[in-house]
Amino acid sequence: MGLESLLNIVYILSAITFILGFKLMSSPVSARRGNIISAIGMGAAIIATFLFPEVVRYQYIVIGMISGSAIGLLFAYRTPMTGMPQMVGLLNGFGGTASLLVAWAEFMAHPHQTYFGGAILWLTAIIGAVTFSGSMVAWAKLEEKFISGKPIMYTGQRYVTMAVLLGIAGLGALFAMNTAAPEATPYLGVITALALILGILLVIPIGGADMPVVICLLNSYSGMAACASGFIVQNNLLIVAGAIVGASGIILTLIMCKAMNRSVANVFLGGFGSGVQASGMEVVGEIKPVKADEAYLMLEAANSVVIVPGYGLAVSQAQHAVRELMEAMEKNGTEVRFAIHPVAGRMPGHMNVLLAEANISYDAMVEMDAVNPTMETVDVCMIIGANDVVNPAAQEDKASPLWGMPIIESHRARTVIVMKRSMGKGFAGVENPLFFRNNTRMLFGDAKASLQALVNEFKGGA
Repeated sequence: MGLESLLNIVYILSAITFILGFKLMSSPVSARRGNIISAIGMGAAIIATFLFPEVVRYQYIVIGMISGSAIGLLFAYRTPMTGMPQMVGLLNGFGGTASLLVAWAEFMAHPHQTYFGGAILWLTAIIGAVTFSGSMVAWAKLEEKFISGKPIMYTGQRYVTMAVLLGIAGLGALFAMNTAAPEATPYLGVITALALILGILLVIPIGGADMPVVICLLNSYSGMAACASGFIVQNNLLIVAGAIVGASGIILTLIMCKAMNRSVANVFLGGFGSGVQASGMEVVGEIKPVKADEAYLMLEAANSVVIVPGYGLAVSQAQHAVRELMEAMEKNGTEVRFAIHPVAGRMPGHMNVLLAEANISYDAMVEMDAVNPTMETVDVCMIIGANDVVNPAAQEDKASPLWGMPIIESHRARTVIVMKRSMGKGFAGVENPLFFRNNTRMLFGDAKASLQALVNEFKGGA
């Protein structure tokens, strides 16, 4: 058996471990095992790649691996749970950058490409550049330090985007026709610049409420860029791995859009969260604030409690405090469940990861479709930092921009306790009539401090 055949066998086995790992990661029980299996497959693939005769400068690879691992570890340890979406956005951008550099390196080394080779170089450069610039804008929007999290809209926006797309397509055709021509390098340079601009144009009109969808789609882009770069370097494993990531990202994007009752086109063209849309429903009622000792009496008397976590829980780092409260209520004989909305937080699975970090059993986490039919039997629904995903306007107000979005129907519980810092609106910038209902009580303050006060009440009453 020749070396090339042996390497291809290793690549096939590695691809199988990736697919198996993805399957195992679909369940929290087996997710860690899936990660380990995929990591083993990737390790084997890296070792096999080192055996290729074309790899002649191992020192650069080793330097890159060591420095990259050090940066990754630093990010992982220093990034709080509230910063995970931003970190995921950055990592997506780095993946796109790597593919963009591969395209340029291959072009500079082998400018005499076939039409197909030129088209692949063009496609890789576009996807890589769009992924990089789009991810950087998404990161900046999530950080809300350099760019507002609200959509940035301007007159003729779609026409500008269309003009950039046409420019990329036209120059791409000229580039692919003759990659060895003297003007081929400027063509690819302008294509890369336009693609970087396109990534910015695609993400700036997207508001904070849609950022989970954007994170999914950018993740898919990074996979597609890797797949395209696999064709450039003729690496079967890179093609397979990139295709898996790209396909899974698209599937997750569609799932997220379905959870918001929106299409992908509507997400990227709608400017959701711009605040220009107003609800036609007049909010009636009054705010009824409560203190921790009053909320304790409601929870102490409850037989069934549903907790709806949102981004506010992550901001206050209150996951461990909510676990303590859960244990105190269960000790009191109360059934406690966590209702998880698919788009709660700022990235897919944000709340699941947050609660798992506090060692809360996944069995206690219930999906939206499972908890809604039983909501009328719930004694207390406690909302911690969530807003849009529990807004009844999505079902009651056709003029609301949230209309049609599936929500956790907290308003149907016998009593609702909402924990918020203030009466600020959610990512969508829409007023929440739930806060004014007769069965709702507002517990204002930092979520972690409020939860700890409730825990102390349970301990004092025990």
